[in-house]
Amino acid sequence: MDIILNILGAVIREMISPGTAAVAIAVIGLNLHFGYTGLLNFGQSGFMLLGAYGFAISLVHDLPIIVAVLIGLGVAFLFALVLGIPTLQLRGDYLAIVTISAAEIIRFVGRLSMLKDLTGGAQGIQGRTYQSDFVALSFFGDGRFTLIPFNYTDVAGGAGWARALGGLVFLACVVAVVVLGRRLKKARDPESAVQPSALTGRAGKALVTALVVLGFLALFFAMPVTYGRTGVNGWWVRAVAWTLVAISTLIIYLLVRSPWGRLLRGIREDEDAMRSLGRNVFMVKMQSLVIGGLFGALGGMVYVLASTVQPDALGRQITFFAYTALLLGGAATIFGPVLGTIIFFSARILVRELARAYVPDSIMGAQQTEQFSFVAVGIALVLLVIFRPQGILGDKRELRFNV
Repeated sequence: MDIILNILGAVIREMISPGTAAVAIAVIGLNLHFGYTGLLNFGQSGFMLLGAYGFAISLVHDLPIIVAVLIGLGVAFLFALVLGIPTLQLRGDYLAIVTISAAEIIRFVGRLSMLKDLTGGAQGIQGRTYQSDFVALSFFGDGRFTLIPFNYTDVAGGAGWARALGGLVFLACVVAVVVLGRRLKKARDPESAVQPSALTGRAGKALVTALVVLGFLALFFAMPVTYGRTGVNGWWVRAVAWTLVAISTLIIYLLVRSPWGRLLRGIREDEDAMRSLGRNVFMVKMQSLVIGGLFGALGGMVYVLASTVQPDALGRQITFFAYTALLLGGAATIFGPVLGTIIFFSARILVRELARAYVPDSIMGAQQTEQFSFVAVGIALVLLVIFRPQGILGDKRELRFNV
């Protein structure tokens, strides 16, 4: 039982880690590119790396943190213009090849020994040289804090049944949210046979929100997590990271439900038709590339808040992770990028920890379990693409791409 609990604890810590939040922000930007506009951008890691470099180098040179953020976003903005002007006339595979090449150029430039005084070369920029300014902003105080201070340890002396009850409540909330979510989705479909009711309107949405909050409380009641209040690996950086995820999600929600968002869908489905209606397709694509790239840069800044700026850590692998998370959660959905990212990283940690706990070292060592976790998650993704290509929250009707 202790082994299982330790595994679940590792999974939950990965779920709420700043790295997971950072990739979720980048996936939100990628969703704007691929999900809503139909741009096969395989260079999101380039935006992340530029944002991270601009942010960290500015802080190393004693610039205010707000200025550092603006510089990181500004560098990504310029990169989007330089990348987009000659390439957005391309479609499909050609655009994918150009964007992944551009991201690799950024990575190799960051590794150059001649730029070691600026970028740190292949070793990157150590986090301790720029993280102090961010930590100094914390108002969380000192000491350690347990998320959901009242947890199973406060019930009957930490009885096992209290922990099991919290877990059951969490699972019940997950099932209820899935069922109600599907019902709400079907109710919005004019071809659906679902009859309107109280649970298909605002009351249903409010109930789903309440169940999500209850599930969150139940999960951390059963599996309390403790970190320092402040520091590069504490609650401060996690609070900032996930707040930015929520703000990014809200911004995308507002954008895609505006007339501009409907224009994106039109370009995704048939850009020639939109062009025949007098729309400037190139300019709209450029706007989408810039905005999604800015989200990528923001994700890169969050990614290095609790680590270092190392070019290989933000290489093409991150872009593939982002696409995996996007397809898993569902492209062209609001919450799909966040859900997909959480599931992807959590599932990988779950597989890795299970292999380390139950597979003998003579069969699979620690390094091999790390690789095996990616293989297992990759196989699961292949099966998902075969049997549910729209992802968990996606809609098949949103998969009409003119690429």
